[in-house]
Amino acid sequence: MNEKINTFLSSGLLDKYLLGETTSEETEMVESYISRYPEIENEYNTMQHNLEVVAKASAVEAPKSILNTILEELDDAPVVKLNAPKRYKKWYKFSIAASVAALIFAGSSAYFYNQNKKLQNDTIIVDAEIDDLRSDIAQNNAMLDKVMRQLLKLNNPETEKYIIKGNERAKDLKTVAYINPKEKTSMIDVVSLPELPEEQCYQIWAELQGKMVNLGILDKADRQLRNIPYMEDALALSITIEPKGGNTIASTKNSVAQISLQ
Repeated sequence: MNEKINTFLSSGLLDKYLLGETTSEETEMVESYISRYPEIENEYNTMQHNLEVVAKASAVEAPKSILNTILEELDDAPVVKLNAPKRYKKWYKFSIAASVAALIFAGSSAYFYNQNKKLQNDTIIVDAEIDDLRSDIAQNNAMLDKVMRQLLKLNNPETEKYIIKGNERAKDLKTVAYINPKEKTSMIDVVSLPELPEEQCYQIWAELQGKMVNLGILDKADRQLRNIPYMEDALALSITIEPKGGNTIASTKNSVAQISLQ
């Protein structure tokens, strides 16, 4: 890999491009490099895959539509049309017109008072919705920060990826472990777990100095990238079927998946 490619990959522009934070000039530059250099294209495809993996951890429900609520409230607002009073040709009609005008004025005052109260209530509701939206934005920003941190871990050159597949007893089992021996971090992504009876569960272990160390329970309902304890000098990772709630000692006879880390 030549120095020009190394310099580009170290610049962090690929990360910015993936997140849509590049300027138009930077975007043009990144796309040019991707099309010209297979090494950069491969790195870009890998980072895209990693971003998809990390994004599963941020699967949150979208916030309520505030815009639709506001538009609906505005659509309900009355449109009042004021017609110009007619002129009467004869003077004795003035008194009748004055009486009618007084009645209209009294009715209009009550109407506009009620509309003003309704508008005040609607304003309070909209303000509450806006506060909820701000809270959702803050939560989403925090989630995005978490995703960014996980993405950086996955894209770290020191991070090693291990795909763990099930044996004949659990053919559809698949998990992916990400281990960084330099930063001493471990993460696991549960891709698929076959169904088990209610009284059983899957448990992951690290083989270390002739013994099996518990790293936690794998739950089908918890399909997301999550941290697991890092075990330095671990020789292998194993997944076994254990009683519900987990076990303190690995049931090696019930092993359904194993991968060497050496």
